[in-house]
Amino acid sequence: MTGPEVIFKLVDAGDWRIATADGAYPGSAVDLRDGYIHMSTADQLDETARRHFSGMRDLLKVTIRVAALAALPDEGLRWEPSRGGALFPHLYAPLPLSAVQAIEPCRVDADGRLVLEDRA
Repeated sequence: MTGPEVIFKLVDAGDWRIATADGAYPGSAVDLRDGYIHMSTADQLDETARRHFSGMRDLLKVTIRVAALAALPDEGLRWEPSRGGALFPHLYAPLPLSAVQAIEPCRVDADGRLVLEDRA
């Protein structure tokens, strides 16, 4: 079985704009504290939004190409057990913007549902 082609990161939009000025995203305060960038697969994203971002606005859903992370140092991307033993993608390096496939404005409503925002 092969892994997913893309993984996701929910990020505060303001933090993203500031943190990516040099072409890479070093991670959120929580990521920096833990020593890696927390990411999710498509199947894990809704629960991540509900648990960690409920009620938050002005977020970005960042879609990352897994293959583009292959050029990072050995074990830059690791699949490690977390919630309920599920394997989550953890990036042990700054996220290069060249690996980003899409960035979509979003929010997580009070019920913990991820809502994509219109760009209009």
